[in-house]
Amino acid sequence: MGKCYKKDEKEMELKMNREEKQDLNSSSHFWPQFRNNYDNDVTTFSPTGRIFQVEYALEAIKQGSAAVGLASKNHVVLVALKRNAEELGSYQKKVIKIDEHMGVALAGLAPDARVLSNFLRQQAMTSKMVFNRPLSVAKAVYSIADKAQDNTQSAGGRPYGVGLLVAGVDESGPHLYEFQPSGSVLEYYGTAIGARSQAARTFLEDNYENFADATKEKLIEYGLTALRDTLAQDKELNLHNTTVAVVGKDEPLKVYDDDEVQQWLDLLDTLSNSRHRAADDDDDDSSSDSGEDGEDGKDNKEAEKKEDGDGDGDKMDTD
Repeated sequence: MGKCYKKDEKEMELKMNREEKQDLNSSSHFWPQFRNNYDNDVTTFSPTGRIFQVEYALEAIKQGSAAVGLASKNHVVLVALKRNAEELGSYQKKVIKIDEHMGVALAGLAPDARVLSNFLRQQAMTSKMVFNRPLSVAKAVYSIADKAQDNTQSAGGRPYGVGLLVAGVDESGPHLYEFQPSGSVLEYYGTAIGARSQAARTFLEDNYENFADATKEKLIEYGLTALRDTLAQDKELNLHNTTVAVVGKDEPLKVYDDDEVQQWLDLLDTLSNSRHRAADDDDDDSSSDSGEDGEDGKDNKEAEKKEDGDGDGDKMDTD
């Protein structure tokens, strides 16, 4: 009986060890199988430390049309791509004026952007009435960041499903900020948000060293070029789907829509055509240079061949 008891106990122990090993092996795949347990509430972390509701809000930004922002020493420029839900419908507004010195470009849920922009307008109005001065850009951005962060700690709500590029000028100079639904805020020389925005960011990263000293016109050209990189192959920038906004140290915010934006599109086309002509001229010059070198080389080879022939003749005569 004692031996049977020990045998049963040993088998039970081996079985428990096997079950523990299976649990350990499957632990790395545990959270995807039960992901729904962690994405129903914005206040719940997953076992990997993620808040899925916030990540879903960030994905909503990628569904919106692209917006690009650039900042120089004197100006901040916003350019955005507008969409229309239907062929017979109007285009969605992409740039919202907050005050004479500040505006925002949005990507994501437009109703959420409207709520945040109204809050910013209230903050700007309060600053003028109470302190008799414009609201600083940093304070404005961090006020909506705090508001968004509160939504990530309140059960029953959801994060804002919109990203904003906040452009403004205050006492410390021009500023460009990116606001995210998580409550994160970053300042940039140039950045882009929305669908296919990575192509625009790549262009901005390659040219950002030129932004600081760029003129207003040059900054708009950079912005439109970056925005054009986000388009599908069968699409082009036009006066209906493009918005341009500019604010400067001594220049109040100006939003160009519809017919007003055509001047900037014409400028972009003119500069692009000039570059293409210059590139073609360089190619023609290089081709002509190579052609001349080829003729000179041919003449030299013929001369060398003739000299070699004369030398052989002299040798035959000598022999």
